[in-house]
Amino acid sequence: MPDVFTKAKRSAVMARIRGSGNKDTELRLVALFREPRINGWRRRHPLAGRPDFVFPRARLAVFVDGCFWHGCPAHATWPKHNARFWRAKILGNRQRDRTVNRLLKQAGWRVVRIWEHALTRRHMNRTAARLKRLLEFVP
Repeated sequence: MPDVFTKAKRSAVMARIRGSGNKDTELRLVALFREPRINGWRRRHPLAGRPDFVFPRARLAVFVDGCFWHGCPAHATWPKHNARFWRAKILGNRQRDRTVNRLLKQAGWRVVRIWEHALTRRHMNRTAARLKRLLEFVP
């Protein structure tokens, strides 16, 4: 179906849309932190790449990556419509993730990326154990 707006108008409309982040998955991670009493985390910490959660004392930055937006090898699907745009968008996100990881590591931070699917009931215990192991070692 052809777009009813001109290219300039569509661009203006889309530019006004603001995302709400990945609140559902972030809230699941907050619940995961609270259950086994994982403490010391902060949100909205001013670091490169804006990590979803930061453990300042452990120098650990935690990102929650959506399976679609970050191209999860297990669950991502490539859209059929406007495929070239979406492929470039998702591959660009993955490249930005690698750049952010490198910048944070160079600044002395450890980085952990948690896939959205790792916050389901099936994987929650494994994800919590992984985070606890990372937090046991404070550089």
